Amino acid sequence: MSALWDAAALRAATGGTLAAEPVVTGISIDTRSLAPGDLFVALRDVRDGHDFVAAALAKGAAAALVDHDPPGAAPDAPLLRVADSLAGLTALGAAGRARFAGRIAAVTGSVGKTGTKEMLRLLLGALGPTHAAAASYNNHWGVPLTLARMPAEAAFAVIEIGMNNPGEIAPLTRLTRPHAVAVTAIGEAHIGHMGGIEGIVAEKASIALGLQPGGTAVLPRDNAWYPQVAAAVRAAGAARILGFGRDPAAEVRLLEAAVGVDGRTRARIALPGGEVALALPALGLHHAENACCALALVVALGADAARAAPALAGYVPGIGRGAPREIVVPGGTALLIDESYNAAPPAMRAALAALALRPKGGPEARRIAVLGDMRELGEHSAALHAALAPDAARADLVFACGPEMARLYALLPAARRGAHAADSEALAPLVRDALRPGDVVLVKGALGSRMAVVVRALTESAI
Repeated sequence: MSALWDAAALRAATGGTLAAEPVVTGISIDTRSLAPGDLFVALRDVRDGHDFVAAALAKGAAAALVDHDPPGAAPDAPLLRVADSLAGLTALGAAGRARFAGRIAAVTGSVGKTGTKEMLRLLLGALGPTHAAAASYNNHWGVPLTLARMPAEAAFAVIEIGMNNPGEIAPLTRLTRPHAVAVTAIGEAHIGHMGGIEGIVAEKASIALGLQPGGTAVLPRDNAWYPQVAAAVRAAGAARILGFGRDPAAEVRLLEAAVGVDGRTRARIALPGGEVALALPALGLHHAENACCALALVVALGADAARAAPALAGYVPGIGRGAPREIVVPGGTALLIDESYNAAPPAMRAALAALALRPKGGPEARRIAVLGDMRELGEHSAALHAALAPDAARADLVFACGPEMARLYALLPAARRGAHAADSEALAPLVRDALRPGDVVLVKGALGSRMAVVVRALTESAI
């Protein structure tokens, strides 16, 4: 593997001291996934990363970035010493951006960020070497980490930027300095921290604050808040706006979208200068909308979207984000749709709509929704959970857990109620015991509602 950073570049980027002369081929913050040659960055979270430095070096780390002496490390250990390890990682990310000569797209939005990022990775990857994070590294450490891992010789990079609270996007987009940005959607995600939907609009639009001069903002024309977010990104510095969606005024327009019994979503999308037809190996109209956004970003970067479009045939939703898998149930198999990674009201509606389109595996089979609480909705939580009841009622049977989902569950017709439990541990066996051959079961909830517990219970006998 080629060198990503040498010792001189590490010192120059971080202002740190390093007695050794390591050659770094990657960056890691987790010893479980660390590869030989990585620089291990000792961050503080639930645990202090300094406690794992000795293990990282024993596993083959080329060096470790630290801000104090790590326990168990040898006196001559290759330690890049800085005043603060997170600030050191941020400085390394800034240096990675400064040396990068390719084109960068940054993606934010209330829903659809990661799916759009993965689609854009495929599209741009068909046109040249492309760098993007392997996971949803979209926060105060994830964005610098992605930039620090960015090969200087890549042609394109895709950076996902998220937020939970006001003021989080601006410093990340200024660090990234993208050539094009996208807001995938405006919705109620994190509304409890933002004071209302207007706060979400302002925060998402702030991604344009980091745009390179002459940069383009890609925005959802179909969204009710489009006029407000368009005005805000113009004020933030966007030189051009490209709209995407079904709206006739959209520059990249979703002309048709439909799902098939083969589990694919087919779409026809108008680009400036032509049309493309897609067959995405993922079920749900929201995947067509994400594809429309991703193609608009390719256009915004000045690249050939029509030539790149066939690459979307390789798109597969990630684990916890809609990836389907067959599971064993008494007497046969069922289909599990794992959406356990996270949930916000727009994403919950999209997942329930996709479930309603899934073919069942027989006349006695059912579409089953297993729903956990959404989080960070504040004073709006009760109303937003209750408002999803009509969407959930499209399923044949609904299981729910948590105090907020109890509100939705109480509004369902009696025939649609499977069970409600206080938490996912209590709910998991009830769902497992209820499944029949041919059922299609969706599991979705906020990360904090721990719906992965249900997924594990259902996949213990997965095939």
